[in-house]
Amino acid sequence: MRRERVTTFYSGPVQGVGFRYTVNLLVNGFEVTGTVRNLPDGRVELVAEGVRAELEGLLEAVRRSDVGRFIRLEQWDWTDANNEFRTFQITP
Repeated sequence: MRRERVTTFYSGPVQGVGFRYTVNLLVNGFEVTGTVRNLPDGRVELVAEGVRAELEGLLEAVRRSDVGRFIRLEQWDWTDANNEFRTFQITP
């Protein structure tokens, strides 16, 4: 199956609420690799690679999680995977 990459930016009061840690826990239910990090402008960036169904499932799980209520805007950019990641991790 074709692997894709989604870069997602979450806006709203998403920092300081356990957002990255929640994503890191949720990702265990999906076959994806990538990173999640806080950005200096207050957003959170999620970069994940995998098959589209797994990526869409992860994004939906984030929306439905306890931290989903903090999301005010979600922006996606879909591209081909470049197989940059071996695991999923929180990055500074």
